[in-house]
Amino acid sequence: MSLMAIILLSISMSMDAFAVSVGRGAALGRPPLREALRTGLVFGVVEAITPLIGWAAGVAAASYISTIDHWVAFALLGAVGLNMLYSALKGEDHSEDNKAKASFLVLVATAIGTSLDAMAVGVSLAFLDVNIAVIAIGIGLATFLFASGGIMVGRLIGERFGRYAEGAAGIVLIGLGSSILYEHLTAI
Repeated sequence: MSLMAIILLSISMSMDAFAVSVGRGAALGRPPLREALRTGLVFGVVEAITPLIGWAAGVAAASYISTIDHWVAFALLGAVGLNMLYSALKGEDHSEDNKAKASFLVLVATAIGTSLDAMAVGVSLAFLDVNIAVIAIGIGLATFLFASGGIMVGRLIGERFGRYAEGAAGIVLIGLGSSILYEHLTAI
């Protein structure tokens, strides 16, 4: 996987966390920097771990579906991308009440919820010749930066912009899945 593909994947995987963080920042009013860093750290760590879990599951299943692995990668990335695009177009409300936002357990639960797409992407990456550690670190760092930044700018731009970012990320994932399928079908 090229460096540009890793960067695009990392940014795409961080958009759910960004959207939630923008909503969080908007609801918290004037969150301090330490809240932004705490949110970024929790989201980044969880988002880095989940593709590793998905990759391990994919590796375990790889021998059973090696002849259709490119179709599996295409389907998983496409499904995640379509889900993100649907969520953005539907305008799902990612905000919670202010008291719940302060809870660390709610923060972790939200991070897990937004990282399930990264687990599905991890499964699809198991069928490709990639360095999963580099990708997981890239996703974690991008998510840390986007979630921390989302908290700080949330009060300025509101949740609407977060939806646009999530929609764009969905389109990028669909494009990556299509690219993988195209590369495998034209290599035959």
